[in-house]
Amino acid sequence: MKKKYVLITGSSRGIGRACALAFAGHGYHVFLNSRNSLPQLRETEELIAELGGTCTLLPGDVGDPDCVRSMFAEIEPFCGGLDVLVNNAGIASFGLLTDMTDGQWRRLIDTNLSSAFYCCRAAIPHMVSQKRGRIINISSMWGTAGASCEAAYSASKAGLHGLTKALAKELAPSNIQVNAVACGVIDTEMNARLNAEERTALEEEIPAGRYGTPEEAAQLVLSLAEGPGYLTGQIIGLDGGMI
Repeated sequence: MKKKYVLITGSSRGIGRACALAFAGHGYHVFLNSRNSLPQLRETEELIAELGGTCTLLPGDVGDPDCVRSMFAEIEPFCGGLDVLVNNAGIASFGLLTDMTDGQWRRLIDTNLSSAFYCCRAAIPHMVSQKRGRIINISSMWGTAGASCEAAYSASKAGLHGLTKALAKELAPSNIQVNAVACGVIDTEMNARLNAEERTALEEEIPAGRYGTPEEAAQLVLSLAEGPGYLTGQIIGLDGGMI
């Protein structure tokens, strides 16, 4: 069976790491990426090796278009191009919109939205030439519903939803599927700001009565990479029934 290749941005921890392990366990060669967490990225590399999988480290800021071009300049001689792109890199922002600086806004949009555009733009030509490919964007339920004190974050994820739906229509004739996973509260470091009381209160708001796990998110992402070709342009909620 032909080896498949996947790039997972932000794969040093959390959902990204779980996705990397899931794809490696399924026989994919995984390109690992993170902006400034090289020790954690090497930990992901070691975990993949323990599974008997293969991977390549591509550290760098995917919010920088020049960095993305450099990454794909390494990918293309290695394998020609990607079979699957998982746009997972993301940062959170909590607080009043009026307290956000210009720099904080640009950083959030570059990381959460522009990075997906840059990586898609680089990955698509090979996928079109092969007449196959999968793009999976890791988003948030707040991209659908919006969250108080997370206006900028919600806006970035709503933009990712729009990119997903429009790009799915654009690429469907080339047999390339584009979908997004709108995560609810997943138990990752992004929620480390919550104290024990806040965690309990939030759990009580979730119909499922608990946080989701990175492994559950990874299972869904892998199923989209391997799933029916007729499934495209969807924003799939993974939120325990919260919205």
